[in-house]
Amino acid sequence: STNAGKSWVHCGLEDTQNISEIEIHPTNPDIVYAGGFGHVWGRNEERGVYRSTDGGKSWQKILYKSDKAGVCDITMDPTNPRILYVAFWEAHRTPYSLESGGPDSSIYRTEDGGDTWTEITRNPGLPQDGLLGKIGLASAPKSGRVWAIVDHAEEPGVYRSDDYGDTWKKLTGDANLIQRPWYWMHIEADPQDPDTLWCPNFELWKSVDGGTTWQAYSTPHVDNHDLWFDPADPDRMIMGNDGGACVSYNGGLTWSTQYNQPTAEMYHVITDNRQPYQVYGAQQDNTTIRIPSRSNSAAINFTEWEEVGGGESGYIAVRPDNPDIVFAGSYQGLLTRYDQSTGLQKNITVWSENASGHAAGEMKYRFQWTSPTLLSPHSPGTLYTAGNVLFRSNDDGQSWDAISPDLTRADPETLGPSGGPVTKDMTGAEFYATIFAVAESAVEPGVIWAGSDDGLIHVTRDGGENWANVNPPELPDWSLVSIIEASPHDGGTTYVAATRYKSHDDKPYLFRTTDYGKTWNLIVNGIPEDDFTRVIREDPERKGLLFAGTETGIYASLDAGDNWQRLQLNLPLVPVHDFVIHEGDLVVATHGRSFWILDDITPLRQMADDIASKKAHLFKPRDTIRYAGKEGFGHAPVEGRNLRFAGGLIVNFNRKTKPDGDVEIEYLDAGNNPPDGVLVHYSFADKPEDEVTLAFLDGDGNTIRSFSSKKDAKKKDQTIKAEADANRFVWNMRLPDATLIEGDEVSKTFVTGPKVAPGSYQVQLKIGDETLTESFEIIGDPRVGASQEDFDAQFDLQQKIHGKV
Repeated sequence: STNAGKSWVHCGLEDTQNISEIEIHPTNPDIVYAGGFGHVWGRNEERGVYRSTDGGKSWQKILYKSDKAGVCDITMDPTNPRILYVAFWEAHRTPYSLESGGPDSSIYRTEDGGDTWTEITRNPGLPQDGLLGKIGLASAPKSGRVWAIVDHAEEPGVYRSDDYGDTWKKLTGDANLIQRPWYWMHIEADPQDPDTLWCPNFELWKSVDGGTTWQAYSTPHVDNHDLWFDPADPDRMIMGNDGGACVSYNGGLTWSTQYNQPTAEMYHVITDNRQPYQVYGAQQDNTTIRIPSRSNSAAINFTEWEEVGGGESGYIAVRPDNPDIVFAGSYQGLLTRYDQSTGLQKNITVWSENASGHAAGEMKYRFQWTSPTLLSPHSPGTLYTAGNVLFRSNDDGQSWDAISPDLTRADPETLGPSGGPVTKDMTGAEFYATIFAVAESAVEPGVIWAGSDDGLIHVTRDGGENWANVNPPELPDWSLVSIIEASPHDGGTTYVAATRYKSHDDKPYLFRTTDYGKTWNLIVNGIPEDDFTRVIREDPERKGLLFAGTETGIYASLDAGDNWQRLQLNLPLVPVHDFVIHEGDLVVATHGRSFWILDDITPLRQMADDIASKKAHLFKPRDTIRYAGKEGFGHAPVEGRNLRFAGGLIVNFNRKTKPDGDVEIEYLDAGNNPPDGVLVHYSFADKPEDEVTLAFLDGDGNTIRSFSSKKDAKKKDQTIKAEADANRFVWNMRLPDATLIEGDEVSKTFVTGPKVAPGSYQVQLKIGDETLTESFEIIGDPRVGASQEDFDAQFDLQQKIHGKV
């Protein structure tokens, strides 16, 4: 970007995949160095140090170690930009192991801007023997001073050189600075003080004596990974950690909040049967969460979040007959039962055994990082969870029965210690050969599916008495079976999403069976070959309407997966891990941008082949609940940043008028509510030249309100869109506003028309001499104990008041 991030130009290095560090020449921004780590899951040549002298238009590889070692850090000497230091890290991951360190982990120096390089890995003072793991580097604003933080079996720690890396001195081996080396191992130098050094780790550490002694600093969240300093004012810092990003203006003494950024990594998503429904998920390196899909306030803010037990990584299951009862999991098999009505939480773990420090093969049962947990669609009192075998409970987890044998390959080579060869990493999060996906048919009791992370799919048709291996022939060995979706329409139909990126294969793998797994079809037409798939779900209303989540977003299919189309809209390009379809909404769990909801998939449910060829088409609106609630208050919103009161808090939002005249409200520290009104979808084969009108009628055919595509300055009413292809309009269920008396400060806030009462209504779309009509229902808020007579009487009174105004 050359305009402060407003727009970006892609600069290549696609097959490097992972860029660990970028260094820019301080006086010539066209000279750039990029550290290519390369592929995480396999060897590749596009690794090493790349240099551009034309602002990223072209690149030259100027330092290469091997196809299994990539650059993990680059630092430039602030006193001489021709001097750079580079650390290589030999690292490789498989589905069941992590190898961090090896002969190619090393340090290099250049004194001529990268034309020539000298290896300084074993220079005096650094470890002389043994394998090296990950290495972090930092250059001080003092000629010749450079630090290295080194993972080594016998001599790990922080080292410093004051002669450009020719000789080194070990300063400390403090374990707080080097725990889980593959995960952290960075140090950052103050840009002005040559004796001040920072080390982000589980905690944030600071040294003011050149790296010898260290003091911990608090941050809003643990697991601190990256730190940036304003070079002109080092007290202004930005920290990147597992909670997001935060800013300090006083050298790390205090930090800004992290509750203003939707960056949560959600593993799965489920909803309950409340009105409005609540959304549930587990957040990476945080808690489980329950949050409303719609707030009574102006926006959904963090005071409405609630933890529901479990931990950062598991599935959640909510009893459909009592949404106060929530089952939530986490890694090492942790499972809890939470009762919102009492606030009590009970541990219902199947087999309580601390896995930390143990290899998977040493455990009685192996539980995945995100172990499947679900309730039976046939009995709200039947709960399932899975390790390497499937467990069932009929008493809310008080007792458990194993209802399957080991449904994994259980290959001993995949069950050993994880980590090494320098430092092991065995927290239980790395366990392999586990059941990763479970689904029970909602239309045929006793049909249960299980898929493992080592590539096996099993099915039982008698509730677990007998199991059959039904692997698709086109599913390669050692694939991870990510999601199994038992069709809500047919007992023999099931869909599977699998991934193989951990085996250095980014292809999408989606399968369909209609005969309980006897035969399978690979269904990936329309999905790019490098956009791997994690989830597939079928709409409970329209058979064959499918949604697939990939590493970069969402695809939809109208023909049971034979063909797919991108369904991105305004969703960020982000990994999608799970969906649930509830009340006609598509609720999405993204891994990095929190929850998103596509309000109303009615057009997809009603889509047919002939619609695109019609001059105009009006989709039948879904029935709409007329929720009671408040809009929130604050000063009248204007262009730019505003404040509004919501749920006891002041929330920030931007008001922006788009070129088509629509007003867009974007909340900066809260979630947007869904559209408050009847959603009407309509489409045109071509952009209409004639005026288009939308009229709303009562049950007797009397027009309540109408809107036009032609803007009328006198009418001052909302203008509808009339573009080629799809259009959407939200009717707020209100009568026209009363006439505003200019200058009357008392009445100007009371001109809004009243909302219509629940009942039957129609919408009419007119274009030229063609009129299309569809009916729909407005339903009273189920939380309000009011009869139809109450609603009608209220509306009659409001009409009289409105008439007076």
